[in-house]
Amino acid sequence: MVETIMVVEDDEALRASLTTELQFEGYAVRDASDGKAALALYENNRGQLDLILLDWMLPELDGLGVLRRIRKHDDLPVIMMTARDYVGDKVAGLDTGADDYITKPFDIEELLARIRVILRHRHPRQPEERQLHVGDLTLDTRVRQVLRGGHRIQLTQREYELLQCLMKNAGQTMTRDELLNAVWGVDFEGQPNIVDVYVRYLRHKLQETPQDQLIYTVRGIGYILSADYQG
Repeated sequence: MVETIMVVEDDEALRASLTTELQFEGYAVRDASDGKAALALYENNRGQLDLILLDWMLPELDGLGVLRRIRKHDDLPVIMMTARDYVGDKVAGLDTGADDYITKPFDIEELLARIRVILRHRHPRQPEERQLHVGDLTLDTRVRQVLRGGHRIQLTQREYELLQCLMKNAGQTMTRDELLNAVWGVDFEGQPNIVDVYVRYLRHKLQETPQDQLIYTVRGIGYILSADYQG
């Protein structure tokens, strides 16, 4: 499953740089430039975020204030970012509930390593499922075989990878960018609508009638694979 990180940073260049680096590493990113926007973004994405990178010095409401409000409802991991290197600040941040603290300027590799450590502890690695099931659709990762209603479906390599990504995240809406990064890679330089093209291929191969549909379009966002999607 694609992990989602919220970046809260008022420096536009740094925010853009962090977003690019995180997306390159395969994370989905939501971003905000001030404290009030961060809280609104958090509320709109509650339950869908895996970690927050939170700047200390923010307009509207500082990072400590944002952290206090989040901690009233959530134990979501938070890494504080700040140019202030005072021990008292670090203690205040950690006492308020930050999971880690990194001082600017920092090396991106160090930040990525800290993120990986926190997320490993939050989501212990589980053995990969050998078989994925959604309704009467089965994907066997050992032999790379797809069955629907007991009938084998022939897929190309890319179709298989796209279907596997959707099935691993069954019941969750995947954005086109998330699917593009997961299946084609962040360095893909082709047309972004390649996702839509391959979804059409999959739909054609997976369903015989409209009532058999498993892959649904979520307008303006992306796609969801579900056996009981209500739309």
